[in-house]
Amino acid sequence: MAETPSHSSLQDLRTQIDALDEQLLHLINARARIAGKIGALKTGVLYRPEREAQVLRQIKAANPGPLRDDTVAFLFREIMSACLAFERPVTVSCLGPEGTYSESAVVHHFGHAVHTLFCANWDEVMRAAETGGADFAVIPVENSSEGAVGRTLDLLVETPLKVCGEILLRVRQQLLVAPEVNTLQQIERVYSHGQSLGQCQQWLNTFLPQAQRVAVSSNAEAASLVMHQPGSAAIAGDLAAERYGLKVLHANIEDESGNTTRFLVCGSQAAAASGQDKTSLVLAVRNQPGAIYELLAPLAQCGVSMTRLESRPARTALWEYVFFVDLEGHAALAHLGQAIQAMGQKALFCKILGSYPVAAR
Repeated sequence: MAETPSHSSLQDLRTQIDALDEQLLHLINARARIAGKIGALKTGVLYRPEREAQVLRQIKAANPGPLRDDTVAFLFREIMSACLAFERPVTVSCLGPEGTYSESAVVHHFGHAVHTLFCANWDEVMRAAETGGADFAVIPVENSSEGAVGRTLDLLVETPLKVCGEILLRVRQQLLVAPEVNTLQQIERVYSHGQSLGQCQQWLNTFLPQAQRVAVSSNAEAASLVMHQPGSAAIAGDLAAERYGLKVLHANIEDESGNTTRFLVCGSQAAAASGQDKTSLVLAVRNQPGAIYELLAPLAQCGVSMTRLESRPARTALWEYVFFVDLEGHAALAHLGQAIQAMGQKALFCKILGSYPVAAR
């Protein structure tokens, strides 16, 4: 039989925790003061994604436990977020309203101290960062089950912004209802973004075959509609449930358990090399036999690994395409720069979208 701790032993442990909390408080504030001094020395560069990525990798590598690596990384990201806000709050534009997965991606990458600017559509998200209304824009570019997000890929071709970071967000889809709804039989319609409806298609076919499916501009909009329409439900995330006072009737209804959305962070500054980086390009070639083979040949010749190749209809002519390519490494590396230069000579159009730290999984 386990021995019940005495009052004195509990008090001793609590006293130790109080002392450690005080030490942590002093250390965090000391870090903030040093971060402030660093901020005063920076010349026009507010946020260094490569430096943050290096810090988080070092922290995880040095973590002795018992806390998990992802837990430790989360705590240090929040500390860095607060320290950055102490220098100057960072504003990040994303798809609104409150409660979208885009907002979750912003918090996941920048921490809770960031200021979020919610926009009505992805064009406005990018425009906010292009015109200085936001420091950075966060946009989704692909989902592991539903594929590419076409409009945001088009925007990357056009924008002067540089890709300086990526976010991999594990997407857990929840069936949200008003507090008084308790059964699936009460649900006549389901609101969600078209991507989320697609990601939950099998579950909906099995458990809500009679319900009408209504695609809206965002999952957050879906959640906001539920409170005013009896007999409705929304597919959205936990953040939307929290923002709109809904409850989770059924959790994790996505058809694929590993469902993940990839977001890109875009800003006016380029990211320096962090040691574990990725470079994204967009290219166009003539519509003729062997064109893609010739375009990609320099990668093998220069020893560069390609991790993604995505085609997208060009907006300039019928049956013409542009190709989005992700490469391992930073464009500043000699062999990668040589490969990109050779590809550019073979392409009708070549744009380096950016080099940036690989997202932590």
